[in-house]
Amino acid sequence: MTSIENITLDVADVQAAAEFYATAFGLDERLRLRAAQEPSSGFRGFTLSLTVAQPADVDAYLDAAVAAGARTLKPAAKSMWGYGGVVQAPDGAIWKAATSTKKNSGPGVKRFDSLVLLLGVANVGASKRFYVEHGLTVAKSFGPMYVEFEGGGSPVKLGLYKRRALAKDAGVSSDGDGSHRLVIGGDTEGFTDPDGFAWQAASVHSGSH
Repeated sequence: MTSIENITLDVADVQAAAEFYATAFGLDERLRLRAAQEPSSGFRGFTLSLTVAQPADVDAYLDAAVAAGARTLKPAAKSMWGYGGVVQAPDGAIWKAATSTKKNSGPGVKRFDSLVLLLGVANVGASKRFYVEHGLTVAKSFGPMYVEFEGGGSPVKLGLYKRRALAKDAGVSSDGDGSHRLVIGGDTEGFTDPDGFAWQAASVHSGSH
């Protein structure tokens, strides 16, 4: 089964981005960085989410990110689904920290249960079929709006969301063009999906931690 081993973000300043991520999230081998290759404007069509155990952990991550230079897009707040907030890293990538729990069980810690890559796509059904043909297994599917794939022990989980809905969830306009500034490293041969997201074999992918 195809799984994601790491993700690579194109950034304007690799050293500055590395310092930000080490301070804000501490994502080790899951996240790689490389110098930006192509122009990009507006929403890049994806978000990254840290799923954590309790609201205090959400606050720990978001507070650290803002202190390191991130911009708040959605302040942390309770919702129907739990508790979460959204920030934009200095390199432009959008990050969410969230939990399905609304009550704390202890002091906040920077520890997450899963890292989820959500891709905003034009046609969820078509993209779901594409990824199933490329070896992914559907875990959850909510009609034409959302699909989540089995992780298969992968350090990064993958989901598909309607692009406009994903932008709304992130608190930004869905407008944007140019490079996604994202490369997905998996145990697969390289390919590009219907929305232009690029995959490469993780074993041959280069980038800086």
